Amino acid sequence: MIVDPSEVPPQRTAVYPGSFDPITLGHVEVVERALQIFDRVIVAVGRHATKPGYFTVDERLALISASIAHLPRARVDHFEGLVVRFCAAQGACAIVRGLRAHGDFEPEFQMALANRDLAPNIETVFFVPRPAHQFVSSSLIREIAHHGGEFERYVPAAVAEAMHRRRARQA
Repeated sequence: MIVDPSEVPPQRTAVYPGSFDPITLGHVEVVERALQIFDRVIVAVGRHATKPGYFTVDERLALISASIAHLPRARVDHFEGLVVRFCAAQGACAIVRGLRAHGDFEPEFQMALANRDLAPNIETVFFVPRPAHQFVSSSLIREIAHHGGEFERYVPAAVAEAMHRRRARQA
């Protein structure tokens, strides 16, 4: 049977941008929930020349890939510059963002308005994580790990292993 391409619905792709340094279980939850709405989700690591990060961009890409391996319609990539330009290059119709607590709203709202102004055809969609993930951030994970605390329950197994290896090398 030959299928007419005009009869095939287009893939609805969303981009989930961030630093993901490291990716947390809250981030993974946002990807899982976004896949309930979109056909594909690209987890996009922003590359900042002035911010080296805890993990390198390549390390983050590998950790994210391992953390979302159970999600065949999700993939990881990186970008520099404006996220709306990356979205346009990927054919994405939406930017996915997570909102944890009241403090996230104002900067996320401002960014969404700027992105809408720059690219009116790309929507921003917000997801609110489960209560267990609402207070967790990558910087909190790094802080807990730095002080020898138990951070493992907040991150995927691959991230916990990588953080333990890093701490062992630094000791």
